Amino acid sequence: MGVPAFFRWLSRKYPSIVVNCVEEKPKECSGVKIPVDASKPNPNDVEFDNLYLDMNGIIHPCTHPEDKPAPKNEDEMMVAIFEYIDRLFNIVRPRRLLYMAIDGVAPRAKMNQQRSRRFRASKEGMEAAVEKQRVKEEILAKGGFLPPEEIKERFDSNCITPGTEFMDNLAKCLRYYIADRLNNDPGWKNLTVILSDASAPGEGEHKIMDYIRRQRAQPNHDPNTHHCLCGADADLIMLGLATHEPNFTIIREEFKPNKPKPCGLCNQFGHEVKDCEGLPREKKGKHDELADSLPCAEGEFIFLRLSVLREYLERELTMASLPFTFDVERSIDDWVFMCFFVGNDFLPHLPSLEIREGAIDRLVNIYKNVVHKTGGYLTESGYVNLQRVQMIMLAVGEVEDSIFKKRKDDEDSFRRRQKEKRKRMKRDQPSFSPGGILTPHALGSRNSPGSQVAHNPRQAAYEMRMQNNSSPSVSPNASFTSDGSPSPRGGIKRKAEDSDSEPEPEDNVRLWEAGWKQRYYKNKFDVDAADEKFRRKVVQSYVEGLCWVLRYYYQGCASWKWYYPFHYAPFASDFEGIADMASDFEKGTKPFKPLEQLMGVFPAASGNFLPPSWRKLMSDPDSSIIDFYPEDFAVDLNGKKYAWQGVALLPFVDERRLRAALEEVYPDLTPEENRRNSLGGDVLFVGKHHPLHDFLLELYKTGSTESMDVPPELCHGIQGKFSLDEEAILPDQIVCSPVPMLRDLTQNAAISINFKDPQFAEDYIFKAVMLPGARKPAPVLKPGDWEKSSNGRQWKPQLSFNRDRRPVHLDPAAFRALGHVMPRGSGTGVYSNAAPPPATYQGNLYRPLLRGQAQIPKLMSNMRPQDSWRGPPPLFQQQRFDRGVGAEPLLPWNRMLQTPNAAFQPNQYQMLAGPGGYAPRRDDRGGRQGYPREGRKYPLPPPSGRYSWN
Repeated sequence: MGVPAFFRWLSRKYPSIVVNCVEEKPKECSGVKIPVDASKPNPNDVEFDNLYLDMNGIIHPCTHPEDKPAPKNEDEMMVAIFEYIDRLFNIVRPRRLLYMAIDGVAPRAKMNQQRSRRFRASKEGMEAAVEKQRVKEEILAKGGFLPPEEIKERFDSNCITPGTEFMDNLAKCLRYYIADRLNNDPGWKNLTVILSDASAPGEGEHKIMDYIRRQRAQPNHDPNTHHCLCGADADLIMLGLATHEPNFTIIREEFKPNKPKPCGLCNQFGHEVKDCEGLPREKKGKHDELADSLPCAEGEFIFLRLSVLREYLERELTMASLPFTFDVERSIDDWVFMCFFVGNDFLPHLPSLEIREGAIDRLVNIYKNVVHKTGGYLTESGYVNLQRVQMIMLAVGEVEDSIFKKRKDDEDSFRRRQKEKRKRMKRDQPSFSPGGILTPHALGSRNSPGSQVAHNPRQAAYEMRMQNNSSPSVSPNASFTSDGSPSPRGGIKRKAEDSDSEPEPEDNVRLWEAGWKQRYYKNKFDVDAADEKFRRKVVQSYVEGLCWVLRYYYQGCASWKWYYPFHYAPFASDFEGIADMASDFEKGTKPFKPLEQLMGVFPAASGNFLPPSWRKLMSDPDSSIIDFYPEDFAVDLNGKKYAWQGVALLPFVDERRLRAALEEVYPDLTPEENRRNSLGGDVLFVGKHHPLHDFLLELYKTGSTESMDVPPELCHGIQGKFSLDEEAILPDQIVCSPVPMLRDLTQNAAISINFKDPQFAEDYIFKAVMLPGARKPAPVLKPGDWEKSSNGRQWKPQLSFNRDRRPVHLDPAAFRALGHVMPRGSGTGVYSNAAPPPATYQGNLYRPLLRGQAQIPKLMSNMRPQDSWRGPPPLFQQQRFDRGVGAEPLLPWNRMLQTPNAAFQPNQYQMLAGPGGYAPRRDDRGGRQGYPREGRKYPLPPPSGRYSWN
């Protein structure tokens, strides 16, 4: 489903689920940056146990950001990723576990979408390069100004795919980052860190869900663990609900549409490449000191409280007089399943169901009307009851015709409103806008670098009149400068033949007219609608897809080989007779290897990430699989307006033909390429203060090659298997930095080991229920919240998890300081020069009032100075630290700060001057293969440490 569309609908319908994050920023003292101490209580009035990072949502914006200049090379990208993780960590402050998951080899059903995205990105990149070169030549031919192009290492975002050198280097960099933080950051002191890099198969978010499912099935699992998952994908909301964990929160960057982007030619804001005129950049600030600043603020983060969403859904889905017992957990599972019909990463959405048209609300209403006939719920622990689903779909099919007609009426109404708006705007515009030296300028900008000086204004005005009235050889939109030459910024005269409406894409299906089903199957599938056998095949594949997706969300991957073999979905009215359709999948399937997946998803333009002999299969005309890599392909808008919304009509990859072609080139792989082509697993890290540290150290001393059970009493109840890591990070061994701008860790105390989740039989079913002992959070919604909605008005989310959080007020000292800087002799106003009465210093809650002044509460006197802006601590903070397993409490960090002889003391901070909060390395080694050494010449900051624990 579309991420912006679904999130926009969800946050408008259930606004109280959104909470603004309180983020503590690093402070600066005497030019030295003081990092945030994440070991202190969370300023968001909540304590999280586990933080899960869907790393691909971090990698993409850090490597090729849309709203700021891109990093110059791979090293800067890595540091940007480190800083982004630091920022998230300082907001969430997990106390038990940090789980980083990078997308590995995906199931075949997901590879089709990945293939479409990468082919689109390659095609759009080439088209943008051609357009950029064309506009550049036109601007230079007219004498325009363009800044010199900055030399950067070319970055192809398609390299963010398992099996590439970039992803292999990223895994090494993250190992270094984790070791650095475990050694130097007090917030990481007792943390368990798990890294699942791109060599471990599976999508990042589903590797996280698989970990949670398997830990929930263990007897030592704490059912009241507070989870926080970072990611921007809409399916994370569904996955979080599918866990049935009572405390689950999602953190994501706040979505702000239409962010300003710099022009790719002149690097200025306010226009795109196609509209660039090559004008000199205007001075920013008195001395151009703001030249490099961007007109956009740093992205803000928000929390999505799934516990509150569960409150909303429980009220909305509750039904009276049911012929069976109402179960809110089963109802939420059905709601998740119905959301799949409006689109997901594995199936196209049904033609009659669009999020923006209220499709989910329509499905919920039909579900509540039909559920009395179904006799039960649609799903159970990830398995679908097709007979009941058929009743829902046929009910949707009965109103399909009216949905299509209403959609057409709404579109026509919108076009009429837009047409009237354009007419009003044209009436308000002058019929002629002078250009050149007569172009209107804002006050004070006449002397800007882009302005022109009129040496002979009378002559210039005469030439402009003649040019617009009688000159047939010059374009009517051109203007003249003072010397008589055409100006590149000519006057623009409104054309009478201007169309009042934009051209609309041709729609041959016309769903709003009779015969729409016949036209749909003929245009989209090239078959006649009367071909019942083919329609049955499409419906069968779609039903299999629904069952596969739900099982993927609740049980894990049912089949690595299955995929939906069509570009379009059937109609809801075609779901007749699906109750008898089989929904079993082949067992024992295995994922692709990383380089095999690259061959399945990459276009030929990205073949440089593959070995030479493999690359040849993508471009050689005599290749047996050359048809998998078309140089150009059609994009069906499918009723949409923009190309990115359309359907890329790419051929599906035949797995058998692909494997047969690769058998001939497998012997050409080097040992390094064979290593990158192998499947890996997860790695667990702990620091020297973690209870598990000494246990792992003993394992390495014994050198045992057998797997060892994880002792849950030493690892916050985590269970699984340990095995020795050949590339382990070990205490007292130097951790070499893969980033030349950062120094090696010469005094390492962290340790790493291979980790494997608990294993279960292939037919084991993870129960989708709330575990015994789980305590539901206290209700958040009040009676007035049920009617609240952001439709039609501005909705402002609350700040932090504390609903009664007090706003910041000035205390008496601040009033006195304000009185010293206010103009004197201004009478006895609210901020007069008179000092507060002595009673103010006695700890009174309120300051004595002046005449006509309202009461201003004094800050709580029992708070520490650095916490004076916070509200009263919530009650759950007084109960968070008493949970434990055995005799040793699970959350010992609170005691650590109160121990006089603790290894870390706040007064032992040593500030760091290196980039990204890292200790700078003392030498500069050469660059890696494929990247020039010239891009590695960074100024080395003075050596210093971040923290000192000795």
